[in-house]
This record gives sequence, structure tokens and C-alpha cells, in this order.
Amino acid sequence: MAVSAAQGRTLRVCALYPDLMNIYADRGNLFVLQRRCMWRGIGFELSGSGLGDQLDGAGHDIYYLGGGQDRDQRLCAEDLVAGKRRALHEAASRGAIVLGVCGGYQLLGRSYVVGEDQMQGVELLDVRTVREPGPRLIGNVAIEVRLDGEDDLQSAPRVLSGFENHGGRTYLGPGATPLGRVLKGHGNDGRSGFEGSRAGNVIGTYLHGPLLPMNSWFADWLIARALGIQVDELAPLDDRLEREAHDSARRAAGLRAA
Repeated sequence: MAVSAAQGRTLRVCALYPDLMNIYADRGNLFVLQRRCMWRGIGFELSGSGLGDQLDGAGHDIYYLGGGQDRDQRLCAEDLVAGKRRALHEAASRGAIVLGVCGGYQLLGRSYVVGEDQMQGVELLDVRTVREPGPRLIGNVAIEVRLDGEDDLQSAPRVLSGFENHGGRTYLGPGATPLGRVLKGHGNDGRSGFEGSRAGNVIGTYLHGPLLPMNSWFADWLIARALGIQVDELAPLDDRLEREAHDSARRAAGLRAA
């Protein structure tokens, strides 16, 4: 087993509503985090927090919220705002990772409006989502991101590839920063050229399929960031299969392999 700077430490992950917000194989993201920690001798603790459960804002390094059907998403939205909002803000303020994918991304924002029905979000991201007339935004997608340093425009961009399938159009507010620039696909609204949103360690994206099996480099970034170390302090792994998966996702989106 390779030696890691984080060996002997434990990554604590909390999956929010794992039974309801898991329609896009989102559990695969958790599996990737667990395996990449195990291969490096890093402990991994996974817990869940469902409807009516209390959430410890100081108890985890990564808080993860996947996608769900509209009915389930509405139930989770009500529970998030009533019982978990304060804990998530506490987690974000101390630098924990909060990752929302698809419906989870929408609930990290300010609101999601479907017709006359408005779901309140937890307001960790300055975005709002509206279900507007028109087709769903579906297909393979690739975005260009810079993650190492909030304002380091000299850092080399990386590519996240995945699949998107959402009826809502998400709009960034004046205080919002996009996660990345769309290279192929629709992104937040099909027009702006932006995908996802990020505020420090709070990240929202529509990329699934699931996301991390196709972007193992991003899984490593999340692990390192959550543990407070640099990515190059993680022990290297034999990622030939992971690179093939990433290249396949890039090609599906219309990009050349890396």
C-alpha cells in the first residue's frame, strides 16, 4: 500500500438524504471517495442524515447532497431549511466541503421555482433556479475549471466531464462565481456559458453520471481539500483505468482525450 501524507487520518463524509436524493447513481461518488482513501491508508467514515434527523455541523469533512425527483426534492428542501440549514452554514464557515449535485445543487442555492411553487434553498450559493418552458437540458457535458487558488488565473485549467439532465435553469446572482466555463453541453441555463457555482468549499454542479468515477482527479482534490492538505501530498495511485474513464467522458462530450 502506498504511503500517504494523510495516512492514519480519517475522512468523515455525511450523505444527506441518501435514500431520496440518489436517482443518478450518486452513491457511486461516495464509493469512489471511499476506495481512493482506502488505497492510500486513509480512514473513511460514512454516515447519513435523512428526513427529521439532526445534522452535526462540526462532525464531518464532506457533506454530500445528490439529485432527486421533484416530490422527494420538495420534502428534502423543507427539511433542509427547517432542520439542517444552520448546521450546513456552520460546516461551510469552518471550511468543510459541501457538495451538491443536480437537485442538491439547486437546494444549496436561494430558491427553486416550479410554476407557482417555490422551494426555499439553504442559501449557501447565490443562485436561483427556475423551471421554465422549453426542453430539458440533457446530454454529455464538459467544463473548464480552475480550483487551485480562488483568484489564481495563472493556474492551469482542468476539465470536468459528465452528463447533465435538468429541467431547471439556474441563474447566478451578483455574489456568485461559476464552477466552470462550458466547453461542450448546456451548463446552468443553456445560454450563459457557465456551469455550476462555487463559494469557497461549497460547490454545486449539474454534472453527474456519476461525477467522480469519470473525474478521479477531482475526487482527489476533494479529499485533499477536506483534509487540509495539498493534492500532491496524497500518495499516487495507478489511475490507468480512471484516466480511460475520463477520456471516454471527454470524447462523449465532443472533446479530444487528455
